[in-house]
Amino acid sequence: MEKPPLKVLVLCTGNSCRSIMAEALINHLGQGRYQAWSAGSFPTGYVHPKSIETLRKHGIDPGQPRSKSWDEFANQHFDVVVTVCDQAAGESCPLFHGKPKKLHWSTPDPAKASGSEADAAFDTAFFYAQRKSRGVHQWPPAAHPDACRFLTATSPSGFFWRWPEVSRLVPCLRNYRMR
Repeated sequence: MEKPPLKVLVLCTGNSCRSIMAEALINHLGQGRYQAWSAGSFPTGYVHPKSIETLRKHGIDPGQPRSKSWDEFANQHFDVVVTVCDQAAGESCPLFHGKPKKLHWSTPDPAKASGSEADAAFDTAFFYAQRKSRGVHQWPPAAHPDACRFLTATSPSGFFWRWPEVSRLVPCLRNYRMR
């Protein structure tokens, strides 16, 4: 039986640039293993055109993003909640069900750049979100809470036969103690 995708919510203040790009990147890189949404504490009501342009320039389908309030997601279950701006990280977030893992990816706001600096600012924010989003896909304990049980129950021949899958789970063993 296949596990449901991890639910990730990316929060920002305006939900027009950084969180929009991080949402698209997590969905793209996750290949169905992760389902991401984004929202803002004070949404601007529009998605910055440079965000869409930057995603497309790097081969990422932005989908149909819209700037929305984090209140739309209050009382929903998320496995991970990521803040991408320092202001949103310091605000009182709505209550999310469960115990989501909370991460903060402090990212400078590319919308503050103008002129020739704007392209570089959006690319910088994109590459930072890309690097961090790739890290999302290295969360085996959250994605596979039974990973260590899987590893210890797998026969040696099965272990090596499934090495590509198993190698993603190895980080969870660092803190694992045999019981």
